[in-house]
Amino acid sequence: MISQTSAVLKANKAAGNGNLIGYFPAGYPTLDESIEASIAMCQNGVDVLELGVPYSDPVMDGIVIQEATMTALENGFKLKQTFDAVREITAKVDTPVLVMTYWNPVIQYGIENFARDLAAAGGAGLITPDLIPDEAAEWLEISDKYELDRVFLGTPSSSPERMKTACDLSRGFVYAVSTMGITGARAEVDANARKVVAKVREASETANTAVGIGISTADQVVEVNSYSDGAIVGSAFVRAYADGGVEALVAKTVELSARLKN
Repeated sequence: MISQTSAVLKANKAAGNGNLIGYFPAGYPTLDESIEASIAMCQNGVDVLELGVPYSDPVMDGIVIQEATMTALENGFKLKQTFDAVREITAKVDTPVLVMTYWNPVIQYGIENFARDLAAAGGAGLITPDLIPDEAAEWLEISDKYELDRVFLGTPSSSPERMKTACDLSRGFVYAVSTMGITGARAEVDANARKVVAKVREASETANTAVGIGISTADQVVEVNSYSDGAIVGSAFVRAYADGGVEALVAKTVELSARLKN
């Protein structure tokens, strides 16, 4: 089964380039504006788009993303609109679109219904931060059926056995959490990031891994790409949009991606 996400990450690395994975919340501040913002990111340097599903209990998200997703919900965002956003984005760009969602909304929508509608909209797969592989049997089966990527997390506390499971069952990449805690820009990316990536390399010779949580500068994006398959940026993009709309978001995307391509 060919992973669109993995193909992009590997092709860029084979060409000597880096990868930038960019997060933006669906429905923020409105559905149409989030679609416009997401397309702009894809057209200006983001290699893989991580489209967030607003959720009322975002336990892993930092304050910038929490505030954005709350705004989306207050403005009437509905879960089914995720698929409208994916459909409109993928109609305009070839960038793989991974939906990042807590697992409860997927259960409420119906796991197979969610997978079917995501595949039909052109989505590449799911990042599921609160679903561990040990409890993902139904998702594993259904994601195979619809040929969707499934991204599980590797953390500083992951045992070698658990990391191997995450590598074996992830498709697209393994999300290497650089530090324990919530998302948000940090002055320095935790040194644990290198340790997590090393664990992934030890567990699998083929799995891609991208580092997320705390990445906000071009230097950090370049550094992370020196030892992993990609850098994941979220809060910095959301903050740029909050401060200056699409124009500021495009400028931030260009800034963070400029040094990744030959």
